[in-house]
Amino acid sequence: MTRRFWITGASHGIGLALVEQLLAQGHTVAASGRDSQELDTLGARHGTRLLRLFGPLQDASQRLQAQLDGLDGLIINAGTCDYLGDDVTAADLFEQIVSSNQQATYQCLSAALPLLAKGAKPQVMAILSRYSALQLFEPNQPLSGGNSLPTWLSEQRNALHTLGIDLTVVGPQSLKAPATSVQAVPEPWTAQSAAQELLARLDQRQPELVLEVIDPGELWPLPKRS
Repeated sequence: MTRRFWITGASHGIGLALVEQLLAQGHTVAASGRDSQELDTLGARHGTRLLRLFGPLQDASQRLQAQLDGLDGLIINAGTCDYLGDDVTAADLFEQIVSSNQQATYQCLSAALPLLAKGAKPQVMAILSRYSALQLFEPNQPLSGGNSLPTWLSEQRNALHTLGIDLTVVGPQSLKAPATSVQAVPEPWTAQSAAQELLARLDQRQPELVLEVIDPGELWPLPKRS
């Protein structure tokens, strides 16, 4: 059965790999993020099955609702650098990765809810990097939805369940709130191998998956900054 997906942070790394593999499986994919030659190539190959949503997320969500009558899956690449401003300095880079992915996740989930409600067995998968899973502000503060994206996502679970939407949160093992008692060992994931594994697990609809990566730049390429 073909499905309709929205993937954010789709211009490079694991986001792009997810778009590529879902298209190869015959699904329809909306991709938001920065422009890239790789997405140009996929668009030429797959035609109308790839809907490209560049520009601000608010505009992307409006275009999405105008062109699709429902969504079966939302995959939030919440480790991307696609939503960083061009003026971010190297000193501010990691803090801005955390805050920009928080804001993008809020906006994407809010925009997708009306379409997910019309989908078939709808689900959300949020994928966090080592950096975007960091606690914002003082790390000695208690975890809350305001300073921790993994915590905020967990707080949405009950409301999504009420709407019939499953949520899977993928990220590194949390020291404060570990998903499992087994210590996860970082592995040499590539964007393609991680995307393949996550898509293979998509239908299992597990609440949490641990993804520890030896080199985060393989999945979430860091931009060059001054």
